[in-house]
Amino acid sequence: MADPRFYCPDPVFAGQELALPAPLAHHIRVRRLEAGDTVVLFDGRGGEISGTLSFEGKKTLVLLGEHTPKEAELSGEITLIQALPAGDKMDWIIEKAVELGVHRVIPVAAQRSVLKLSGPRLIKRLEHWRGIITSASEQCGRNRLMSLSAPQSLEDAIAATAPEQRLLCHPEADHTLAEHISASHQQPKMIKALTLLIGPEGGWSPEETAVATRQGVARIKFGLRVLRTETAGLALVSAATALLGW
Repeated sequence: MADPRFYCPDPVFAGQELALPAPLAHHIRVRRLEAGDTVVLFDGRGGEISGTLSFEGKKTLVLLGEHTPKEAELSGEITLIQALPAGDKMDWIIEKAVELGVHRVIPVAAQRSVLKLSGPRLIKRLEHWRGIITSASEQCGRNRLMSLSAPQSLEDAIAATAPEQRLLCHPEADHTLAEHISASHQQPKMIKALTLLIGPEGGWSPEETAVATRQGVARIKFGLRVLRTETAGLALVSAATALLGW
């Protein structure tokens, strides 16, 4: 059985004895880990370090060993611009985006988004989503945390991404993801960054589609069926990963 993995918000270095931050120490005690148990820590900067647990009163200590430059990132960077869906669907999208290797998620307050966030509610939801990123990274073996932006307009989200290979998912598009990649590049493995734009339950509005078109975003479809918003992005990420050899 693999040693339990934990994200540590404090920098970790080989050979140090580290007193763990209170939230992480509490988590380890809840897991009923004991002195002498081995854990794996990562701080999001890349790589991981195994260490041995010990306890001194209320302190939880880890004596760290050698740094292991282990990575589980994709060969290229995928940015997922996701219109805010209803309910807690964004929780699922963020968790699975981490598992699939997405580099960055940018939530968009689309015209047809049911979920509206602002003020304390927005702050609380962002903290919740970052907690999901941490937990998913611990589980799936990533040693770098996926980036998450605050919800913004579609225009601002597009402007925050590289201009190459920005694709908006639309059921009435003329070309599929595979056709677009094949037509755009003779050597798909030369592509190093990809941005996917996924609309809310009601789809992108005509105004939003026009905004994307003006900013050079291409439209693609994914097969013959209309996918739910919580399915479309994850399906496209998986397909792109395979098509690009990442």
